[in-house]
Parts: sequence; C-alpha cells; structure tokens
Amino acid sequence: MLISSLRAVPEIPDLKVSVIKDITANCRADAIVASNTSNIRISTLADHAKSPERVLGLHFFNPPVIMKLVEVIKSDRTAQDVFDATYEFSKKIGKTPIKVLKDSPGFVVNRINAPESLLFCLLLDRNMARPEEVDAFARSQGLPMGPYELMDYVGIDTVVHSLEYYADTLDREYGKCTYFNRFMKSGKLGLKSGSGFYVWENGHAKIPEAKPATVLDLMDILSVEINEAVKIIEEGVAQPADIETGVKLGMNRPFGPISVAEGLTNAEIKKKLTTLSQKFDTKIFYPAKSIESGKLREVISGKTRGAEAPRAAETHAAEHAEQSGEPVRLERNEKTRVAHLILNNTKNNLINSEVLASLEKHLKNLWNDHEINVIIVRGEGNNLSAGAQLTQFFSGPMDFSENSRVGERVFRLLSEIPKITIAEMKGFTLGGGFELSIWCDIRVATPETTIGFPETTLGLVPGWGGSQRLSKLLGMSSGSVPDPDR
Repeated sequence: MLISSLRAVPEIPDLKVSVIKDITANCRADAIVASNTSNIRISTLADHAKSPERVLGLHFFNPPVIMKLVEVIKSDRTAQDVFDATYEFSKKIGKTPIKVLKDSPGFVVNRINAPESLLFCLLLDRNMARPEEVDAFARSQGLPMGPYELMDYVGIDTVVHSLEYYADTLDREYGKCTYFNRFMKSGKLGLKSGSGFYVWENGHAKIPEAKPATVLDLMDILSVEINEAVKIIEEGVAQPADIETGVKLGMNRPFGPISVAEGLTNAEIKKKLTTLSQKFDTKIFYPAKSIESGKLREVISGKTRGAEAPRAAETHAAEHAEQSGEPVRLERNEKTRVAHLILNNTKNNLINSEVLASLEKHLKNLWNDHEINVIIVRGEGNNLSAGAQLTQFFSGPMDFSENSRVGERVFRLLSEIPKITIAEMKGFTLGGGFELSIWCDIRVATPETTIGFPETTLGLVPGWGGSQRLSKLLGMSSGSVPDPDR
C-alpha cells in the first residue's frame, strides 16, 4: 500500500526544508513524502529529512483539478522503488506523469521556461518593446495568453523568486535582468494585487490595444526552448518523449520543443541562438553543446546523451520504446500468406510523418516478399484513422507541401504494390484515414463506420490525393459527396 504525505507551501527553500523535517520526523517509517515544489531541487530538501530515500518531488500543475501533467522527480537519494511507486500512483489518480530522472532546478517544464522568462525581462529592460506589444504578438501566433499576462496571472513575485533561484543554482546570468524586481518591490504582483503589467478587474487583465511587436519572432522563442530541452537531455534530466509530453500538457500547447526541432535543421537553430546570444549579451542563449557540434538530431532522437546522465535514463528509454512501439505494426502469417499493417498512433490512429515513414518502410519490405499475397491495413482499437495529426509542427509552407507529397507517394504504394491491399474501415475513417482506404484495392466497412473529408467544411482540400482518387473510383457525381450511409 502506498502511504503518501504531500505538502505544498510557498517557494521559499528554508520554509520547504522546515516542513520536510517536521513531516519526516513525525510520519510512519514507510511513508513516502512528496514535495509539490515547482523549482527547488528535491535533493536540497531530502538532505534534511529523517529518511531521505523516501522523499521525492511530485509537481502538480495549476489548476491541478484540470491539468493532467505531474512531474515525478527523483532526488540524488530517492530509492528506486519509491520513485516507481509514486509514478504508478500518479497514473492511478488520473494524471499523466513524466519522469525527471536527475534532480535539476525547475525540473522539465519550468526549466524550459526559465530562459524565456529572462528573454522577456531583457526585452523590457532594454526598452525594446512594451508588454502589450509582445502579448499581441503572442496572441497573433495562436497562443491564448501572452507571456506578460501569464506572469501577471501566476504572480510577478513568483517569477522573480524563480529567476533568483536559477541565478543561484543554474547560471549567474539569470540575475542579469532586474526589471521585474521593480514591480515586486512596488507591490505590483499582477492578479493577486490587482495590478502588475496590467490592471486586473474581476479576474481579467485590461490590456491596452497594441500592434504586435516586431522585435522578435516565433523562431526566437522556439529556438530558446529547443536549446534548453537539449541541455536537459545532455544532463540526463529527462528523456525526449517526456520533455515533449511535459511541455505540451504543462503549457497547454499542441506541440513541444522536440517535435518542433524535428522540423528544423541544426544549422538554422544554431544560427538563431548565436544571434540571440550576441543580441542580448548572455551565454544562456548560446547553442548547447550538441547543437554547437551539429548533433541535434541524435540528441532529440534519444540516440545520444550527456556523459553524466544516470543509468536510469537508459532504462526509461527502453521502457518507452517498448510501450510506444512502431506507429505502424506489421503482423504476418505465412500460412495464410496475409500481412496486417496496423496503425497504432494515439487513440484515433492519427497519421503523421512517423506513421507515413513506418508505412512506407513496411510496404517496401513487403514488395518482393513472395510469402505474402494479401495486405490488410487496419487500425488498433475501434478506428481505422480519424485523419492527420494536426498537432505536428511544420516550420513553413514548404515543409507542409513536402508532407503532402510524401503522403501521396506512400499511399500510392498501396495501389501499385503487387499484392492485394484491403482497407478494414471501422469507426472513424476520416480525412487522411479515408484517403488511405481509397488507395487500397478493396475496402471493407463495418456498419458503424463514419467516413468523409471533414476538412472540406473548413475550406481545406484533402492533401494526399483523396478527392481525385475518390472521383475516379466512383465517378464525379458520386465522388463529390461521400454517402454517409455507405
């Protein structure tokens, strides 16, 4: 049985230490004590505990009743069974945990946010933009809230204390900017005090109208995030998949720094970071070692890591690989001479570049396989595929166009391969999933199958040749509008 004591008090190290000492001195010997600290190293707290091997971090994100993410942080002295039990406990209470394998200030999500906070402080410190201009820029990029409105919401004093802690534990240059300190000293803390960067009324910020700032672009912010994510991997703090999940869930975004980095080149990220480092005169923005040496791709794929990373990182990488598997799984039966290609990416088997690459690999391997005559394409679970994975990051229109060309090329293999290809249509067979089935020789559908191109209601054209292929199969009049009863 897991017996846990979880405590949350303000981000003041001495207060946290005092609480941990009191709890561990008075709780049962088999109790697991978890701190909800968002920044402070767990090892700092555990060193003062009666049983440091039973102390770890369990960082919930605000508001915890809504946010799914929780960071499970292992200190230098946390026992492995305590860490594993707490990770499983997090899943049992409905959270999505990520493993922080090596204790580091800020852990994963807040560590990645740290250089951004410095960047937004330096913008004001150097009078390069006004808060409302930067927030207008952020909203123009599809973000629900700009950085200064968000800092007002969480508390400017919280941001100041975090930067001071990072200056003491990560890099002195986090203390280079003191603009935010003026607000804290004058009592302007944001929402909690009624004013900060903005005046707050009834829980809402009154933000002046402003044109979006032109002093920075989206690539500035994304490059800084990627740089810090690479440092986290190099140090062995967390694995790429957990970093991606953490940023997506913790920052409520459709993509994280790993998927963004996959769509960019090492050279362009390195150039952007070098420029930022020179522009703001800080080494925090300078390219991480792996980016500097041109090894970005190896690091974000999990193939390489820092020499000081713990052995646990290797174990976690293997566990993740085993759990996730390939996005398209091949099952073959030489007795029946039938191969199954099973889409297995998210609950709805969404199609992204990894799915296309895996599908292409299997089809090419099966091309001259004389033991297989029939290929059945189906989805794991109740759906074939609900279409493209819209959260995939594309760095520009050329990347998006290339994805369309790759998709049509891969799907065309289904009609050209010297085998009989059959699409097992079930549940959601929409968008790209419907296109995939159209390229097969035969389609077999269950009664509850939902088919169609929902993207056309938004003025978008199916990107993988589905609309042209459908009209050729059914004729122009029938192919223009799929019959929902079919």
